[in-house]
Amino acid sequence: MKLSNSFAALPSTFFTRLMPTPLPAPYLVAASGPAAALIGVDLTDIAHGSLLEVFAGNRIIPHSQPLAAVYSGHQFGVWAGQLGDGRAILLGEIPANGTHDVASTIELQLKGSGMTPYSRMGDGRAVLRSSLREFLCSEAMVHLGIPSTRALCVVGSNHRVMRESPETTAVVTRMAPSFVRFGSFEHWFYQDKKSELKILADYVIKGFYPDLRYAQNPYFSLLAEVTKRTAHMIAYWQAVGFMHGVMNSDNMSILGLTLDYGPFGFMEAFDANHICNHTDQQGRYSYRMQPEIGHWNCYALAQALLPLIGDVEEAQAALSTYTSEYTSKYDHLFHEKLGMKMHLPGDSALFDDLFTLMQNNRIDFPLFFRRLGELQLDNPGGDEELRNLLIDRPAFDAWAISYRLRLKQENSKDEERRLSMHAVNPKYVLRNYLAQIAIEKAQNMDFSETQKLLAILEKPFDEQPENTHYAQLPPDWADQLEVSCSS
Repeated sequence: MKLSNSFAALPSTFFTRLMPTPLPAPYLVAASGPAAALIGVDLTDIAHGSLLEVFAGNRIIPHSQPLAAVYSGHQFGVWAGQLGDGRAILLGEIPANGTHDVASTIELQLKGSGMTPYSRMGDGRAVLRSSLREFLCSEAMVHLGIPSTRALCVVGSNHRVMRESPETTAVVTRMAPSFVRFGSFEHWFYQDKKSELKILADYVIKGFYPDLRYAQNPYFSLLAEVTKRTAHMIAYWQAVGFMHGVMNSDNMSILGLTLDYGPFGFMEAFDANHICNHTDQQGRYSYRMQPEIGHWNCYALAQALLPLIGDVEEAQAALSTYTSEYTSKYDHLFHEKLGMKMHLPGDSALFDDLFTLMQNNRIDFPLFFRRLGELQLDNPGGDEELRNLLIDRPAFDAWAISYRLRLKQENSKDEERRLSMHAVNPKYVLRNYLAQIAIEKAQNMDFSETQKLLAILEKPFDEQPENTHYAQLPPDWADQLEVSCSS
């Protein structure tokens, strides 16, 4: 492997150069074949070769120039001041798919690789539990078709750190074209450093939005494009029932990627007010609030970019696209989820009635949409598997009558619709209890469940009849699981 590091070419105020803290006696916990293929890495080299030491933080590839980046941000809506990579170190970037264009490179970042100047009293380590959750979810999201950072591998160690109790440590190697965040821009705005703000914006535009260099106002165009990407990303989240859990502005990617997997969750028993983060006592980042918070974060970015954009009305114009972009993408995704090819008057009311039904009955989100694909237009008697997900079955019957009538308006065909719906409604998602089972086995040095779960999540839309039990309703004990910012 040969790494370069374009971010390291920025002024030294943007980061601190430092080496990862070595991880004692490292061993491979899990690795993603598709992620490795993006950068031409062989999984055997990670498991048994020198790359294991690289991804443990014990060996540095020449020319990688490791660093921890500084940024700031709003956390739970409150300005938190300077933050930064408190337990992450950027190794550098590598061409993707054999190309050598800057925009086609992938950065490699070690998360859990030791203290940095931005650790804020933390130890800079990540535990196996949180590392496996991030590894599995980021890869699962990619295979669901949702814009996301990726995870190459998890390297573990028997070295322990204290959390709520002593836990073994791990390092997850994260991958993304860039890890620049909204908070990276906020950092310079709130320090009144327009020169640094411009340097960062120009770096992002040149490397990742090169077409914007020729716009009349590149910074306006940057805000508009990031706003659009963010709106689309969150529409994808809502459509699959994903909840991020901690949508702070420092966790928002300037590329519109799902970034920083901590207390995330996938919707099971539907509740629009569900809070997946036990730390979020006020429900700021509930499922229902995610679209609004995405818009709020874009406003925070607009504030930071205002000195470059130069005009408040222009910034507002760029932000004004958020609602229409989100609504359009969301509407398109839900038409697909319900097998509708046409957009007709009354569709929104049908959707609203469906979510009222789901809310009142706490219907399992992935199971319902998957089973809905099996609905037959002229066979209401075949709806039993769907009806069994509800307490109020007559209410479903009433909605299903409207749904069937709507499908007949576009001459929908059962088999064609089934295939199209199964292609967008996953059978398999990373339910919390599945992650917990894999974590508990891994904590006892059994990594087989992690690799099996990863393989299932790489094909979330396939039937995989041998793995159907991974798509069933969660067991009763799963209700007791909680995740927080420490997860």
